[in-house]
Amino acid sequence: MNAYAWTVEFERIFRQAVQAYGEGRRGAENFFNPDELNFLQSIGCTAQELYDFAEDNSNRGDPDFGTVLLITAARRDYFQIHLHGKYSGQTVAMEALPAKTDQVDGIEWLPRLIMKARLKLRGEMNADLMYGCGGDRAFFRKYDIHPADFLRLAWAAEDDDQCLIDYVKSRSVA
Repeated sequence: MNAYAWTVEFERIFRQAVQAYGEGRRGAENFFNPDELNFLQSIGCTAQELYDFAEDNSNRGDPDFGTVLLITAARRDYFQIHLHGKYSGQTVAMEALPAKTDQVDGIEWLPRLIMKARLKLRGEMNADLMYGCGGDRAFFRKYDIHPADFLRLAWAAEDDDQCLIDYVKSRSVA
């Protein structure tokens, strides 16, 4: 893969997935050929992740391609720089995540979102979980935070939850 032009190939695959979804094809296992799967794996993206983005884009127009690209770029950078292109082979069970109604400093959804961001960066998302799902997007809109910015902040904060909490609180709209 040409590292300089990875975004061109990613966009082609994304747009093809959106079209396939619009034509009625369903299931991540039906969307990508072996070369595309190898490409996605090389950038730290799973077929399920891209399928979820294509599905939501087709059904709701959100997230747009730019957002999908920025989220994927953050994960790709973490995957290549921090994880040296290696998958852990682990996934976290859905039951291990904080509930959607859990709060920290009165901010509902944030404990779950912090964990999802870290799982996304590490590539340990359960296939039934999506970083940037409708609930995440509603949270990000409410606090005027781009999902890719939150991922990069989670990377920079490492295990410091308070850094993420303080950032979100600073974005609070009264």
